[in-house]
Amino acid sequence: MTRTRAEAAYLRSATAFKNPTLDLLHGRFAPFVVAVLSVVFTPDRPAVAVADAHVEVAEAIDELRAAGIDTDDDRRIPAGTAREICRGWVRVGWLGLQIEDDVEVYRLSAHAVGALEIAGRAGGGRARVSRSRVRTLLDAVDRLARDAESDPARRREALLEERAALDAEIAALDEGVVEPLDDEHLLEEAENVIHLARELPADFSRVAESIAAMQRDVVAELRRDVRPTGEVLREYLERGRQVMQATPEGWAFQGALRLIGDPEHIDDLTDRVHAVLTQPFSRLMTPEQRGDLDAIARRVEAGVQEVLTAQRRASHVITAQVRTHDPIRDRQVDDLLRSVMAGLHRWSQTRAPGRVEPVRTLPLADIGHLRRSLSDVRPPGAPEPLASGDDDVEFVDADTRAWGGPHYAELEAYVGGLDDGFDLATAFAGADADTRRPVDLVGLLEIVHRDGLIETDDVSVVEAVRPDGTTRRFAFGAVRAARHTRTDADD
Repeated sequence: MTRTRAEAAYLRSATAFKNPTLDLLHGRFAPFVVAVLSVVFTPDRPAVAVADAHVEVAEAIDELRAAGIDTDDDRRIPAGTAREICRGWVRVGWLGLQIEDDVEVYRLSAHAVGALEIAGRAGGGRARVSRSRVRTLLDAVDRLARDAESDPARRREALLEERAALDAEIAALDEGVVEPLDDEHLLEEAENVIHLARELPADFSRVAESIAAMQRDVVAELRRDVRPTGEVLREYLERGRQVMQATPEGWAFQGALRLIGDPEHIDDLTDRVHAVLTQPFSRLMTPEQRGDLDAIARRVEAGVQEVLTAQRRASHVITAQVRTHDPIRDRQVDDLLRSVMAGLHRWSQTRAPGRVEPVRTLPLADIGHLRRSLSDVRPPGAPEPLASGDDDVEFVDADTRAWGGPHYAELEAYVGGLDDGFDLATAFAGADADTRRPVDLVGLLEIVHRDGLIETDDVSVVEAVRPDGTTRRFAFGAVRAARHTRTDADD
């Protein structure tokens, strides 16, 4: 059925009002949102750390409420914490979350940038049809007609006319004829430049967001795995390398990048802006206008950097997805999820599903003893017990057990026969030769320490005998037994 003009216009208008830009300006908290976003995000600060943004939004809310903004109307400032408000802005598409240098940051979306630009124009003073804007329009139309002209003769004629006008102007300057423009006209020119510059951030953001959207489409198509892997690899790796050529916005940006991407062009633009700000007519501009004019070069540079960063991120994500893509694993996960959803659906259709106990811990598998070899069919068993006697043990040349640890049994029996408060060095010197090894000195000190010992400021020196007959002298702080040590040997 053919639609009427009014119906078609209404449908176009309804579609336009679904745009997040108009939704931001038409929302119940629109003045608050525009004010806070314009304060937190500036041309010199396009990205703000999440934690810093939450703090600054909370401070703005406190300041507005302290000023009585929210006293007579509870719809002027939204309820909730600053974090909840910012997360809500992310959900509706006014803010975007990104990771930059391992830090989570907020960035204004293209819709939010456009809304702030519209609000700035509407509240920034009078709107007028100036000579500057009309001339900009005429110059653009003239340039379009000249570029679209395919007849070489006509293009040559147009260039000759332009050269003749420039030669006439140069000749007038050589003769000293200068017609300076009045300050009002220069102010109109500056306002037109500012108007054009305010639209740049939204344009750059749209390019970056189109690249991010293309990246999500590529990854989603790759995960579907509906085509051979080799075909997917060739196509998407190539799109990852040439992501800027995959979107109309990218094509437009590539053309703009050839004009403003050179650092020398940015420096030249900065110098020209500073030269304009030193002219006498600049005193007629408001501080906001001077700030906007001074920030033009920084806005251009930040916008180019934003798009290039989005391009690098998209290429990295697509390449990483291609390298780590495992169709078999993804298919298994999908089958598992489908089976779980089907089971939940069947369970929910029962009349009395009952109460389901949640799984708080996963069960542990009791695997018992793992076999180490498959060649032995006999079940594993315990090893044979060790022989307790040592009658069948033969020692060559000497008993190597003499080099072992202290003889605790012999030392305890020896200590049991000593008087109370004996000196450790004296007791060690009176022991048998078999219990005067260096390690027995440590054992004797351990036995005395169990029942307490007394340390003095004197130094004791003892001579220990090794199993091979060599001696070793030791010096240590004098130690006495605190009380008599009773052992089983005393009984």
